[in-house]
Amino acid sequence: MKKLYLSDSNKKLGGVCGGIGEYFDVDPTLVRIIFIIATLASIGLGIIAYILMWIVIPKESKEQGKN
Repeated sequence: MKKLYLSDSNKKLGGVCGGIGEYFDVDPTLVRIIFIIATLASIGLGIIAYILMWIVIPKESKEQGKN
């Protein structure tokens, strides 16, 4: 079963968009662009959502490896 983790390899700030991209097998850059557009359209609520996801989504430990 796939699990959502913060990305270590596709990390720009916190690894949230990279982790989402890896989970759904899409380009993390596309996820970042969609996230920026959604943030601008929601008058900045995406920033709060990003910070919350950064806190809630666990980091992938070295023992777990890639799924």
